[in-house]
Amino acid sequence: MWWFSGVPWGLAFGGGEPHSFYQVSSQQGNRRSPCGPKTPRPHSAPGDSSLPPEHRQVGFRGPRQVRLLQRLKTKPLMTEFLVKSTIISRYAFTTVSCRMLNRASEDQEIEFQMPLPAAAFITNFTMLIGDKVYQGEIREREKKTGDKVKEKRNKTSEDDGEKGTETFRASVVIPSKDKAAFLLSYEELLQRRLGKYEHVISVRPQQLVGRLTVEVNVLERSGITSLEVLRLQHSRQKGSVRGEGDSELPPSTVINQNDTFAKIIFKPSVVQQAKIAQNGILGDFIVRYDVNREQSIGDIQVLNGYFVHYFAPKDLPPLPKNVVFVLDSSASMVGTKLRQTKDALFTILHDLRPQDHFNIIGFSNRIKVWKDHLVSVTPDNVRDGKVYIHHMSPSGGTDINGALQRAIRLLTDYVAHDDVGDRSVSLVIFLTDGKPTVGETHTLRILNNTREAARGQICIFTIGIGNDVDFKLLEKLSLENCGLTRHVLEEDDAGSQLVGFYDEIRTPLLSDIRIDYPPAAVERVTRTLFPNYFNGSEIVIAGKLAHRTVERLHVEVTASNSKKFVVLKADVPVEPPEAGNDEAGSARPEGGGAGDPNHVQRLWSYLSTKELLSAWLHSSDERDKERLRQKAQALAVASRFLTPVTSMHLKRSGLQTDKPEDAQSMSAAAGPEPVMQSLRGASPQPGPALKKPYNPRIKVSKTSVDGDPHFVVDFPLSNLTVCFNIDGQPGDILRLVSDHADSGVTVNGELIGAPAPPGGHKKQRTYFRTITILANKPERSYLEITPSRVILDGGDRLVLPCNRSAVVGRRGLEVSVSANANVTVTIQGTIAFVVLIHLYKKPAPYQRDHLGFYISSSRGLSSSCHGLLGQFLSRDATLTQEPAGLSEGPGRPPLPRAGDGPETVLKVRGHQVPVVRKQRRIYNGEEQVDCWFARSNAAGLLDGEYRDYLAAHPFDSETAFGLGASGGL
Repeated sequence: MWWFSGVPWGLAFGGGEPHSFYQVSSQQGNRRSPCGPKTPRPHSAPGDSSLPPEHRQVGFRGPRQVRLLQRLKTKPLMTEFLVKSTIISRYAFTTVSCRMLNRASEDQEIEFQMPLPAAAFITNFTMLIGDKVYQGEIREREKKTGDKVKEKRNKTSEDDGEKGTETFRASVVIPSKDKAAFLLSYEELLQRRLGKYEHVISVRPQQLVGRLTVEVNVLERSGITSLEVLRLQHSRQKGSVRGEGDSELPPSTVINQNDTFAKIIFKPSVVQQAKIAQNGILGDFIVRYDVNREQSIGDIQVLNGYFVHYFAPKDLPPLPKNVVFVLDSSASMVGTKLRQTKDALFTILHDLRPQDHFNIIGFSNRIKVWKDHLVSVTPDNVRDGKVYIHHMSPSGGTDINGALQRAIRLLTDYVAHDDVGDRSVSLVIFLTDGKPTVGETHTLRILNNTREAARGQICIFTIGIGNDVDFKLLEKLSLENCGLTRHVLEEDDAGSQLVGFYDEIRTPLLSDIRIDYPPAAVERVTRTLFPNYFNGSEIVIAGKLAHRTVERLHVEVTASNSKKFVVLKADVPVEPPEAGNDEAGSARPEGGGAGDPNHVQRLWSYLSTKELLSAWLHSSDERDKERLRQKAQALAVASRFLTPVTSMHLKRSGLQTDKPEDAQSMSAAAGPEPVMQSLRGASPQPGPALKKPYNPRIKVSKTSVDGDPHFVVDFPLSNLTVCFNIDGQPGDILRLVSDHADSGVTVNGELIGAPAPPGGHKKQRTYFRTITILANKPERSYLEITPSRVILDGGDRLVLPCNRSAVVGRRGLEVSVSANANVTVTIQGTIAFVVLIHLYKKPAPYQRDHLGFYISSSRGLSSSCHGLLGQFLSRDATLTQEPAGLSEGPGRPPLPRAGDGPETVLKVRGHQVPVVRKQRRIYNGEEQVDCWFARSNAAGLLDGEYRDYLAAHPFDSETAFGLGASGGL
């Protein structure tokens, strides 16, 4: 764990610091801006007697233009809004960064807001106020809490409302002319609906932003299919957006994709933002995709002692449905709601299959049943059903209990007395816009009555319309009776929502699904019994392997389909744990042990927490309820999930230096650009404390890559230095050091493009904008280094701005940041890398802030290390004066200039390559070295071809070469 010293959340700071009040909450369905101003209390009302005398003002009525200018002048400026998501096997890690500048001449309260998916768990929140850092910490919530940071969720079901959101808020007072940055991270498991996964990111800054970027990375081992980016969705902000066409990508959206990896970037300019919405409410950025499915048993992934099983069979005949539609026809449904609902039911009735059976109930203070039994789907029955629905009129109160009891009795009688030859699924689709007002109105008794009547044989799907509906009651009704729920807001189209909801459950393929694993082989498995499987959805199970040495995992699926009983069996190979990580992942996340971080473990924690919260919410036994609460709380704290049983406290971090001097330096302090985020529970064991920052002097070898990019390789035994260039493409990720199998170290670099200088021979320049390092031993740690920040994930995620000196260390890994100069990474004391930071105050068009990578110590890297630089380590090189075959004389050969004398040939790793002498400057131009230059992108010098050094994603540890590969081009 990365440790910091600080002060508790919610305290006011003295000593010349602003007295700040922070409040964080989450609220359902709000779609306001991520960042925005709040009127400072001293200016709330001129002459308001409720204010102290020194804050009272005399009313002044100036010209309208002056008042408008004052408002515009004092409005906080959002300088940056960044969102970055990484989806690994359906599990999404998302980080949001927002930076604000208070341009006013007085202190101002600013509110950060971010709509989140209702199913997501917040895992981190950090604020940077001027030069001070406040970091969130997840703690247990007392039963009676007065915490300033609260998670007010009213959705805890496994399936939250379609496009349901909850808004995270934090407010803070920013001193005049100062800056603030907000950093929020959350995680979620993407749910499959109608055959697609959907990842939704709210882009509503509520003002035009100079730097607005949304980046989504998708990594799916089984392969990506049908990936698409939808046009910006803004149905809940009608009238604020001028659409640009339903079928077009959002402007400036770029998609790069291969079989298993996709990178989507949405980066609109200010002009493009203004064309979408001048008020800055751009809408929802939505990525949809599906994955390849080859095995009927499903996709099973095992990583470091944890497994996840995705089960989504296809090409099965549908099961017959027995469905009762229960429609609220009370007085509150008058007008548009009832009309839209009727239209939707007309569409649904047309969609019923001939083997289905159905009935219709309208209810208010009376229960009105269309038929006294379920009827088959025939043209006449469908027509008569439509007529019955058409003549429904709103009146009276709302007898929810009576309507449900009547619907369940209809289904029970039909299944019990009619000759149902086929296996079938019995469903109630229940729609209301209110609370129970007639008959039984006590919530617990309604729930108990429904549960006892349904007896687990009938699934209840509920839809709540509007703001007055008792959605918690509907949610519990569905949860306790194997159904799903949806919440339709007042401004939404209830008809289209109802049709869309029905589409998800219109085709049941399996019922009574049971998924079994050998009891001795697994433990802590999430639920394995499911009443139904609907086409286009997915069943997800996760658990922990009891023994990490097991080679195969036996899986058995039993279910009912149409007229037959389905049994699927398979023995799934289990990948052995990586060398040096025998203990990794063995610790349980509940205890927060030092387990190896991985997305499968995070997914298991997510599902387990959801199930415990659901069981806690619906338990009626007080002793059992308390046990479930404590268990959910312990897991949520260990996993750093903000839930109804945990709270967030903000602590002052010890990471603090001098205040940035200019606005540009804010970029290093403000936000994340994480590719990976925290992938395991926080360890309660104290780690090393934050050390006193210092400015280390760089002492490295010449082996490096820097600039555009220029590679230098030092051979100290031969007193030779070799150099070469690589002309890559922007966006390419190059493998620099690949030693994952032995030392566990991988280094990759991502290129960024720039125009070539005028008069040059190149068409473009490329630089390294990101260096990523994966250190797999003694524990897995991820590092992402950019010119503005360093992101570390060794289980506890940490963001270090590059404009502040700092040193952090943890169990064999040390990272030292020298402000705006370099970052030194030391692994187990035997491997050291130095990353130089190149910044430009006034860059020319062909210049970009970029990084240089230097190998300081390679003692811990193996002899089979590869990569553009790694393949030359632990090697020797010689020179000859003839193109081939001559032995080298003693000592170092002369260094002829290009074009002088015979051609010089370099011999290294079995290659013979013509070279010429050049000079290169390294270490920011502080040192000049003589080197032998290999032309043509080092053709003949490197193993393989350029494409062999391209990584699929920033933390890709695979290599195109076997151990000791030495074949040339």
